[in-house]
Amino acid sequence: MVYESALQQLKQTGTLQGKVAVVAGGTRGAGRAIAISLGAAGATVYVTGRSVKGRPATEGRTETIDETAEWVTAKGGVGIPVRVDHTVEDEVRGLFERIQDEQHGQLDIVVNDIWGGDALTVWGQTFWEHSLKDGLLIQQRAVHSHMITSYYAAPLLVKRKQGLIIEITDGVGYDYRGNLYYSLAKISAIHLAQAMAKDLQPHGITALALTPGFLRSEAMLDHFGVTETNWQDAVKQEPHFISSETPYFVGQAVAALASDSRVADKRGMSLSSWELSREYGFQDIDGRKPDWGRYFDEHVAGTLE
Repeated sequence: MVYESALQQLKQTGTLQGKVAVVAGGTRGAGRAIAISLGAAGATVYVTGRSVKGRPATEGRTETIDETAEWVTAKGGVGIPVRVDHTVEDEVRGLFERIQDEQHGQLDIVVNDIWGGDALTVWGQTFWEHSLKDGLLIQQRAVHSHMITSYYAAPLLVKRKQGLIIEITDGVGYDYRGNLYYSLAKISAIHLAQAMAKDLQPHGITALALTPGFLRSEAMLDHFGVTETNWQDAVKQEPHFISSETPYFVGQAVAALASDSRVADKRGMSLSSWELSREYGFQDIDGRKPDWGRYFDEHVAGTLE
């Protein structure tokens, strides 16, 4: 596993002992780190996605939900892998029926991190040059899947009048992100959180959006031909990579939010890993405290004008 040695630095807190979570899209990247971070806090985590042992669903990637679930358990939680295609309504319904049976209706945390749009997004193309088929498929994978998941999760949360839904996105605002179809998907996640927060507020449930910074995921490390040990060598290819963060930075942000008795004060908000690091005091598993927001304002924003 890419982060195996550094993961020893991830503290086990037990602050979520007895809580039940679903991480939709827990195969790799932010989803995997979120699931493991919730496990380190003691939660039972249903890790969902399409890649299982012997049947990886993403070309060129070997990570599986089974591996993630094993790490959830190894860090002190209970990891339960469930193969689910979150664009298929019957499979999502079945997931929450299973949770209803196995956990006696208890569900505390839902994290929507389904994406699946990297291979479909062509940067540098206008929306009319871009494949419309691929653009619409991005919305199906990254927006419809979130809607379906929350639709079937919400009744379990409402019944107990408590819970947290987190929409994982890219960016904290509504600014254009360089590709219409990518932008639409990521901004939709923010508005889903905002709109769900309104509907769920009378039932004591919080919904919010959360973004990581420049994510040093397994795929990104592979893209630059580096490992977590020598990741700074990639700065020669991409100078902004110096402010990157491991997926466990946003993972700890989720665990901190889920452990916060006043998280309802953040309902409907669009938050970031770096802001929450300052608020809750956690650091990345490599000992750093990256601040992509500040770095972006100082080194990137001016070059986009």
